[in-house]
Amino acid sequence: MSTITIDTLRFATAGSVDDGKSTLVGRLLHDSKSVLTDQLEAVERVSADRGQDAPDLALLTDGLRAEREQGITIDVAYRYFATPRRRFILADTPGHVQYTRNMVTGASTAELAIILVDARNGVVEQTLRHAAVAGLLRVPNVVLAVNKMDLVGYEQRVFERIVEEFAGHAAELGLPSFTPIPVSALVGDNIVDRSAHMDWYEGPALLEFLEDVPVGADPSDAPARFPVQYVIRDGEVRYYAGQLVSGTLRVGDRVTVHPSGETSEITGISVLGTEADAAYAPQSVSLRLADQRDVARGDMITAGVDAPALTQDVRAAVCHLADRPLRVGDRVLLRHTTRTVKAIVRDLGGAAELTANDLGRITLRTAEPLALDDYAVSRRTGAFLVIDPADGATLTAGMADLA
Repeated sequence: MSTITIDTLRFATAGSVDDGKSTLVGRLLHDSKSVLTDQLEAVERVSADRGQDAPDLALLTDGLRAEREQGITIDVAYRYFATPRRRFILADTPGHVQYTRNMVTGASTAELAIILVDARNGVVEQTLRHAAVAGLLRVPNVVLAVNKMDLVGYEQRVFERIVEEFAGHAAELGLPSFTPIPVSALVGDNIVDRSAHMDWYEGPALLEFLEDVPVGADPSDAPARFPVQYVIRDGEVRYYAGQLVSGTLRVGDRVTVHPSGETSEITGISVLGTEADAAYAPQSVSLRLADQRDVARGDMITAGVDAPALTQDVRAAVCHLADRPLRVGDRVLLRHTTRTVKAIVRDLGGAAELTANDLGRITLRTAEPLALDDYAVSRRTGAFLVIDPADGATLTAGMADLA
């Protein structure tokens, strides 16, 4: 009997305040029959208490008490649902400019971002900011959802004007392409089923697009990257444990340890305590090498000719996450995969400082070499965090630019 494999799509929503993000997600969950009866009953009770005639589907994702009381989203709300064709992990991110850092959190692992625009307001500053974040994070697929089409009479020209304006900014914001879809989250037009009100639109409904969009490339096809998390000693034998974040490793492969540059050969691979001939990303494994090498936590083991760049001068695009500003000359820690090194901020792209939610560019000088990939090539090994050495707080999320 054949087995049907159902894959998973991680996606994030973003948009300005009152563009209808939470309502859209709630409608998506409701109309795809992904809401439990008790959840819907709770939403109906809260909506009735507010004097609303119909259930406010935004409450399905606005889960914090403060959000429910204020009617806004202030945190990333994660939801999990499935259709017969695909599983989904969605992150409903805040719209306020002061919560841009939350969008970075929600979109950092997403393979698709839905950017909402209110059809009455068109493209606004926060629309472009969210598009810039999606471009910065190299989100592979972007949907421009023009919402509240019911409030503009489902006019085709309104939709086309917004798409044209957004397209004029997309390339410079790092979005080579995007898919526009006209919707009404409140009514349900083009969310799960195609709308009868917009016969001029010939594209897919939102859920149809989410079910059909290709999920990213198999990480095991990329160059092998194995950040060492633990060194386990069993007598004279050493095991190097961690997650193979990309590529494939096999017994007999010649490997290089970074940053030392020492080489060896894989003599054993253990996956969940069972010996294996090969390991594939993103498996967690332990490796044995033929030689007693000086390998420590934070080292990177690679195979093949596509080695990462060793550098102490790190250039990157960043989003500043902390309330504490970041300034030139600050001494910080840089955490890349399992490696943490001391660093100093050399340049902020001409800015005097970065404050919370700022997007910018940064140059750091590290005390030790890092085995970095360009973020455009690998989101896993091209990303890093800047840490406050005083209290361990995360200051900045960085995306390496080695070009």
